Amino acid sequence: MEIRAAGPEDVDAAVALHDALVPYLVVTRSSLVRRLTAPAAPGRGAFAAVDDGELVGWASGGLIGGSDPLDGELRLLVRPEYRGRGIGTSLLEAMHADLRSAGATSARVFADPRSVDWAARFGYRQTRQVHYAGIDPRKAPDGPEVPSQVSLVPFTEVDPRLLHAADEVAQRTKPGDAKISSHPYDAWLADIWNAPDLVREVSVAAMYDGQVIAFTRNHGDRAKMWSRMTSTMPEYRGRGLAKLVKCAALHRAADAGIEGAYTANYDGNAPMLAVNEWLGYDRIATHAVLICPL
Repeated sequence: MEIRAAGPEDVDAAVALHDALVPYLVVTRSSLVRRLTAPAAPGRGAFAAVDDGELVGWASGGLIGGSDPLDGELRLLVRPEYRGRGIGTSLLEAMHADLRSAGATSARVFADPRSVDWAARFGYRQTRQVHYAGIDPRKAPDGPEVPSQVSLVPFTEVDPRLLHAADEVAQRTKPGDAKISSHPYDAWLADIWNAPDLVREVSVAAMYDGQVIAFTRNHGDRAKMWSRMTSTMPEYRGRGLAKLVKCAALHRAADAGIEGAYTANYDGNAPMLAVNEWLGYDRIATHAVLICPL
């Protein structure tokens, strides 16, 4: 068994591992190529567990940009038949060391509830739950009526500076444990807008008076997509705009031939859970949100 830093040669096997164990997380080849070919930097590590040439475990992480104090997050997977051999421990220790080297003061992971007791050995405690859900976009209901003077447009037709301004508000006001104070425009442009898996044509913004008042941002490929952020600006909440942009995005996804759309929400985010239920999403899995001081 070998635990080593992951490289570009691991891309296809890593995508296959994610698709086999957690397909609803929508890990794309383009996003992994970008990660594994980028210059090495503390806090952006990825590690592979390899047995006789076969990828049997994976860990990757990153810093939550703009968080204060600086938080890290990670993902850890081990094939079921290889669990109980210390692979998860080795991968977790490698990720913790990488995040510490970048100055992270805590690590956050979304984990199968069956691993909560194991994670507690390393100092993790559960703070809440997150629910994953999916839908075939072709089954989305007809969209609500668009309010007067509001227009729904794909990201391909929106000035990224307007989306960045809306995203700054969304990050500060979203539910969750990681609070992001600011994501400077140039960093946001590189990390979000220019991400190779951002599907701009099926990401939708609601525009009013020249501003983005609601949006849904989708990442993925031509087969499936992940709704990574949906938000309405605080002064426009309670008017059904999240439902409007998500429904429009699903219809655009269906037209583009995308067959699976996935999302996740914290258990306390009742408004968005209600939106997803109205849209017809089916719950797939529930994970524990675990946080560990580093």
